[in-house]
Amino acid sequence: MQNLFTETSQSLSNKELFLELFKAKDEEDVLILFEKSATIFADKNWKPLDNNPSNYGIVKNQQSNPIAALIEKVTNSIDALLTKKCYEAGIDPKSAKAPRSMNEAIEEFYSNHNWDLREFRRKQAEEIQVIADGKGPRSSRSNNGTSVIVYDNGEGQHPEDFERTFLSLVRGNKNDVHFVQGKYNMGGSGSIVFCGKKRFQLIASKKHDGTGDFGFTLIREHPKRETDHAKETWYEYLLVNGKIPSFSIEKLNLGLENRKFKTGTIIKMYSYQFPKGYSGFAQDLNQSINEFLFNPALPILTKDTAERYPNNKVLVNDLYGLKRRLSSEENEYLDDSFSEVYEDEQFGKMKVSCFVFKTKVKDYDLKRTKQIIQDRYFKNSMAVLFSLNGQVHGHYTSEFITRSLKQNLLKNHLLIHVDCTDLKYNFRKELFMASRDRLKDGDETQFLRSYLSTQLSKKDGRLADIEKRRKQAVDIDTSSNTGDLLKNFTKNMPLDSDLLKLLNQTFKLDIKSKEKKKPLNGKSHPKPEEIPFKPERFPTMFKLNANNDSTTPVTKIPLNGEKTIKFSTDVENEYFDRNDEPGDLKISVLGTRNNETEGGNAPGEPKAPTDLFNIVKSSPNKGTIKISLNPKDTLQVGDAVQVKVDLTAPGGDFSEIFWVKISEKEQPKEKIEKKEDDSENLGLPQLVFMYEQPNEEDNKAASWDGVEEATGLNVDYKTVMIPEAEGDTLKRIFVNMDSTVLKTFKSKYKNPNQEQLELSNRKYYTSVYFHSLFLYTITKNRGYQISQKIEGKDGFEEVDLGQYLKDLFDHYYSTFILNFGGMEEMMQGIGD
Repeated sequence: MQNLFTETSQSLSNKELFLELFKAKDEEDVLILFEKSATIFADKNWKPLDNNPSNYGIVKNQQSNPIAALIEKVTNSIDALLTKKCYEAGIDPKSAKAPRSMNEAIEEFYSNHNWDLREFRRKQAEEIQVIADGKGPRSSRSNNGTSVIVYDNGEGQHPEDFERTFLSLVRGNKNDVHFVQGKYNMGGSGSIVFCGKKRFQLIASKKHDGTGDFGFTLIREHPKRETDHAKETWYEYLLVNGKIPSFSIEKLNLGLENRKFKTGTIIKMYSYQFPKGYSGFAQDLNQSINEFLFNPALPILTKDTAERYPNNKVLVNDLYGLKRRLSSEENEYLDDSFSEVYEDEQFGKMKVSCFVFKTKVKDYDLKRTKQIIQDRYFKNSMAVLFSLNGQVHGHYTSEFITRSLKQNLLKNHLLIHVDCTDLKYNFRKELFMASRDRLKDGDETQFLRSYLSTQLSKKDGRLADIEKRRKQAVDIDTSSNTGDLLKNFTKNMPLDSDLLKLLNQTFKLDIKSKEKKKPLNGKSHPKPEEIPFKPERFPTMFKLNANNDSTTPVTKIPLNGEKTIKFSTDVENEYFDRNDEPGDLKISVLGTRNNETEGGNAPGEPKAPTDLFNIVKSSPNKGTIKISLNPKDTLQVGDAVQVKVDLTAPGGDFSEIFWVKISEKEQPKEKIEKKEDDSENLGLPQLVFMYEQPNEEDNKAASWDGVEEATGLNVDYKTVMIPEAEGDTLKRIFVNMDSTVLKTFKSKYKNPNQEQLELSNRKYYTSVYFHSLFLYTITKNRGYQISQKIEGKDGFEEVDLGQYLKDLFDHYYSTFILNFGGMEEMMQGIGD
């Protein structure tokens, strides 16, 4: 084995010891140094973290994900820079003069920043650097691990303060500092458990004002001895002569980008255990940092080495969070985006942003596009991100989109960000684990999930509109295909048969109905031609979409309901969400008039709008801005409220003032039983034939491209069927009449006549339709959930039933059922 170290003795100076530790490429190199300097690393020179021999559980039970643990280091670096700026401004970070939030700190200490411009962002990013180290060159065949260095030019610590800062666990050093993310010194220690097998982590620091020495220590997991009394091991740090080793410096060359180390903090984590499939920083880690830091307070620099990747021309990158990446790549990858702000009595205020990706980008097909989007934006399988001060603290996978929103079509194309920064403290603290990497499973979390599901799945909401627009690619009526097939199939089947009972549990059959009810005039109404919207960067108009005489209420709102109020504007859709010069919509209450039974109708004192209403504010959408008002119990029937809505603009805000009146509670609507003739035929999913290029005269067939657009699933010659579901309901079954399976099935006839071809077609689509139908029905009724191993990773992900059935038919199942019987009885049921 190559010796990377200079000859050492048992009496290295502190500086020599640090440099030998720092240049160690991985855990193996550190162990070599241990052997050469055994006296320095003797057991007597180690002390438990936080002076607590029972610290194993505290450290071990933090982040469960190595990327989330690494993000905590970066978050601590952001905290350190803001704290340094506070001291430089002559402000005690714990005093009343200090900023009360992270956003306030950025505005106060970086008031002239312009980090959306690359030149300024790159310079600021050098203040926080995440650097790769390790033996090279790396390749798929080499087993060289990766060590990680995190540097910040922040507050720094004196050596004598290490034990109450870096090496403490639950002291709450930051609890009185309101503008930082960390509180109890716990999060930063979560990365220790991912540092190789020995948990080596080097910490070094010097105070930002240049006073004092440069101190350092090494953390490890205590090697369990037979003489130890404790059942569990613990984590400990190195002392030299009973104290944190240190030495004086002016500057050190530690491989930082564009600078030498003078003050601040630098940490090295040896042989870091990245998830399976991670390679260079330039791609994989950058994407993960962007995901976990959706909107960081400060930009960050990542750096790999030419030794590890000699052929990689891009080794240094700056990054500034997923929000800005989405903005910069909007035209290429995003189909639509919007935001809604919710203000509710129970949780306070939160902003939810939705990003809908295109089904096809560049010249890629749907399958390749889906893979690119997953790799670029969903590397950690996080479809719904819950963040605090820009850092993701928990997430849902795409199962939320299919199971809660019931929008299967958007499963692989929707990213949702929930900003929890402004939630009420007592509500927010019940959402997240102390490790800040996952959600608790408590009442607040369940309420929030239900609330988000209700708001985002509204039938008149933006997501429903986007899904509906995509499905219009195959918006055709094939009910006659389905009806004829099903009537023939069920005509000889007893009404009380187990088969029909099974179908009825899922699809609510009504086999008595004779035909689908037609429109009254037998004609469909043409859609009005849509006028192109020409957006402005800043609004030039803002108007309430209602008759308003400033006295009469423009709408009545039921006491237990809500009402949506619309405004017209000409500003672009991204106005509230863009990074550069964003606008806002402000709502205020100017006064109230009590109902007549309470006496008096003079306007009352103005109140905060959230004292009277739960409020939803939506971002602009092609010239329309919506707000929804839901009265609280503080209002009574007959009360009137004067509301002012301001749309901000550089030249002066636009304002609309109007009255709303509180009306009687809405009564539950009585259920009206449908007559027999009103039911749709059988209630089963439609059968739709699809072709690569349908005959222009066939208005009941769909194209491959149309089906891909409508379902989000790729179609080619191998495809046999595509199911379209809304939540748990199977709506349509697309059968591919140009599939290789069907062509192969027909090829058994050497010179087929028309009757043989029609019989083959009928057997094919009948087999596919009914097998799909019953597999879907049985699986749903039995409550099965299907998961699949994630390619290139160790974990599993849930697969929706539609994707599973498609995959099943694509891989020989359809060939089997066509060629090995089981259909004769079914064919008899549908007739010749």
